[in-house]
Amino acid sequence: MIGSGFDARSTARDVLHGIELSGKRAVVTGGHSGIGLETTRALAEAGAHVVVGARTPRTAAAALAGIAGVEVDELDLSDLASVRGFARRFLDTGHSVDILINNAGVMACPQRLVGPGWESQFATNHLGHYALVNLLWPALEPGGARVVAVSSAGHHLSGIRWDDVHFERGYDKWLAYGQAKTANALLAVHLDRLGRDAGVRAFSVHPGSILTPLQRHLTREEMVAAGWVDEAGNLADPSFKTPEQGAATQVWAATSPHLAGMGGLYCEDCDVAAPAPADGAAFVGVRDHAVDPEQAARLWALSADLTGVDAFPAGA
Repeated sequence: MIGSGFDARSTARDVLHGIELSGKRAVVTGGHSGIGLETTRALAEAGAHVVVGARTPRTAAAALAGIAGVEVDELDLSDLASVRGFARRFLDTGHSVDILINNAGVMACPQRLVGPGWESQFATNHLGHYALVNLLWPALEPGGARVVAVSSAGHHLSGIRWDDVHFERGYDKWLAYGQAKTANALLAVHLDRLGRDAGVRAFSVHPGSILTPLQRHLTREEMVAAGWVDEAGNLADPSFKTPEQGAATQVWAATSPHLAGMGGLYCEDCDVAAPAPADGAAFVGVRDHAVDPEQAARLWALSADLTGVDAFPAGA
């Protein structure tokens, strides 16, 4: 921890107090729903122009109506052609990217294969964002751009399943989610290694537990059993954050002057996370497998092979 002055109850507006983003351009995937919406709102209010990538642009535009300085473009992270199209259209504008927040994702969904047989959580949460970062690399502002990968304490559930990444030998929706969230953290580790000489830094974050559309694939019974909600569907766990609080850590990682000269770090509650306790009893801190540089390099190589996209083909 670096003593940021913020905590689990800080909001995205709190962490942006006194920070001026006029003239800055941000790209936020899924920036129209849940914590993504609050991220977009806070960045725009601080003066940034925000480009929101959304699978259904009309729905996104309706959700973002009334927020100045925001535009929407189509982006389906589970479809590599869509990712390429979004990146191409952005590059064609000639604009640079100061902030890229890989916010969109799915959680604990039924088994589904996308593309050439990719497990959908790994594909959507990781491979789509991996491709997007690489395709937008020419636009990332040298000497100041930040990339934030929204991971989760779910990374505690699973490291990368190197012998069965796509769950061909039996699917478990929570292990698949855990693997994808570990992949998000590892992406930030290796991207930071590759980008730091150009002044492009990367971070991953755990936003906290928040009731948002991310839980769309869970039944009421599952959430009651987990202690998240009561039988009527009302929030039952006092540790849960509001969406405004849930957006805070990714906004903080994207903008905080406290992180100048740093990168490759996993953050939670608006600060750099501590290592996870050795007993693993609580889902706090960061597990070694999510910040291991060798595993990060191995995942990058696997992702490049799967997608055919790599802005750094010589490695580093």
